[in-house]
Amino acid sequence: MHPTPITPEAPDAVRSPLLTQQWLDLTFIHWAVDPADVAPLLPHGLTADTYDGVTYVGLVAFRMEKVGWLRLPGVPYFGSFPETNVRLYSVDAHGRRGVVFRSMDASRLVPVLLGRLGFRLPYLWSRMDVRAHGDTVTYRSARLRPGTSRAQSRIVVTVGRPIPEPTELEHFLTARWGMHNTFAGGTGYLANDHPRWPLHRAELLDCEENLLAAAGLPALGGPPVSVLYSPGVPVRLGRPTGLTPRIHVPPTEPRNP
Repeated sequence: MHPTPITPEAPDAVRSPLLTQQWLDLTFIHWAVDPADVAPLLPHGLTADTYDGVTYVGLVAFRMEKVGWLRLPGVPYFGSFPETNVRLYSVDAHGRRGVVFRSMDASRLVPVLLGRLGFRLPYLWSRMDVRAHGDTVTYRSARLRPGTSRAQSRIVVTVGRPIPEPTELEHFLTARWGMHNTFAGGTGYLANDHPRWPLHRAELLDCEENLLAAAGLPALGGPPVSVLYSPGVPVRLGRPTGLTPRIHVPPTEPRNP
């Protein structure tokens, strides 16, 4: 099945949200990669989503605010925290475009544990902050969870002018209306909806990180091909749907001599 069209608005509304939240002060940094380089990192049943034959690795830093369950108000403390994620671009057998998270650094331990246990997401507890000074925004993270590498990042951008009409590639990189993940029972899809992204040009002043390598990504040569900023949007997330069962491969029986 062909992938669904790239659209700046969500193709379907999430009418009964499982979670509501706000994504604020986002910086999207992207590198172009060969789809074959990331194919082994995608869950069963998914292929790398491509634009003109190329797929992308995304490093996205932002502030999560007012995470709430169902239609309840957002939790005031545990529901607000910085996050930085490493993500890939995926498409499933139904043609649904999404993202696959390779890592998700967050500064609140309780949401990290809930995300790992409840949704099997690769959340990692980190010391983080997001600071804005005029048009310059700085994001910092350093992992705290015992047993993990000391993965960290420092990202500094200057926010530029609003983009009146983003390109189709910019929509491809930012307007992702769901995530694919390995839930209990197989690979599923969790839809989201939000208003159209208000996007700005951004200049990357500094990007010191080893999150991509810690997430298993191959070395990326050269600077990123796209750096964008958004002040943010309110978001609604649905429930996992469309599970693709795992394939069990039985162990090979040893041959008799």
